[in-house]
Amino acid sequence: MPAGLVTVLDAVRYAASRFSAAKLAYGQGTDDAAGDAVLLVMTALHLAPDLFEAFAAARLTSEEARRIAGLIEARVRSRKPVAYLVNRVYQRGVPFYIDERAIVPRSFIAEIVDSDLFAGGEGALAAPQEVTRVLDLCTGSGCLAVLAAMRFPNAVVDAVDLSTDALAVAAINVAEHGLDDRVTLRHGDLFAPVTGERYDLILTNPPYVDARGMAALPPDYRHEPARALDGGPDGIAVVRRILDGAGDHLAPGGGLLCEVGRGRPVVEAAYPEAEFLWLDTETSSGEVFWLAADGLV
Repeated sequence: MPAGLVTVLDAVRYAASRFSAAKLAYGQGTDDAAGDAVLLVMTALHLAPDLFEAFAAARLTSEEARRIAGLIEARVRSRKPVAYLVNRVYQRGVPFYIDERAIVPRSFIAEIVDSDLFAGGEGALAAPQEVTRVLDLCTGSGCLAVLAAMRFPNAVVDAVDLSTDALAVAAINVAEHGLDDRVTLRHGDLFAPVTGERYDLILTNPPYVDARGMAALPPDYRHEPARALDGGPDGIAVVRRILDGAGDHLAPGGGLLCEVGRGRPVVEAAYPEAEFLWLDTETSSGEVFWLAADGLV
């Protein structure tokens, strides 16, 4: 750390400036250089990012400053996402372990599940206490499965992934949050490990980057498992398989919540008769759809 930078705020400002100058890419757990800097510095200090303001004026020890400086340089030189460098990311304020074996958690579904749409009452898609079985397809780090178990107190959750590496990361997160008795990790290809099972809610953030998008990925995103991003030529190769199989696994009154990124036009063209309800979040528009069981074609 350059001489004269002695507080937590100094470290965050310096990191944000370095990241901006290096023209890094964001969106892997943070939205911009400042968010990247706060996550890096606070996690290096074993503090939650939302405590930044409380500790902004605190002075760093020389050992802390050295460690933070090393992480800042690693981020700039390697362009590895901060979440991988500090093995931590947050969704809806909940901490999750993460490493290169799984994609960095950042799904818009986390916000939707935590919203009034799943709070019961008029206009809601479901009431928390009425959801008893949840399936999380392409679970990756297991963050959506964990958040679903927290949101729906009466639910048991099956979390499926084709990657044994990703499931190893998910196992860490399930154990860290004490949910081994309610979240079951299953290895396999989409619905194959849950043949014959039906669910009130299916969540999925599948690979949905099309060929053009994969070719244009910045170096920061190339640290993530390509299989977790690559959605085939048009981006919806996996989404198609999920839509084609979801009807066999939804209970009456249930529904599918699926993130497709910029794939809305392709999805709607491929399934013109399906009754999609496109949902917005604070930072996205029409990237997640809800499809009720009776709206499947």
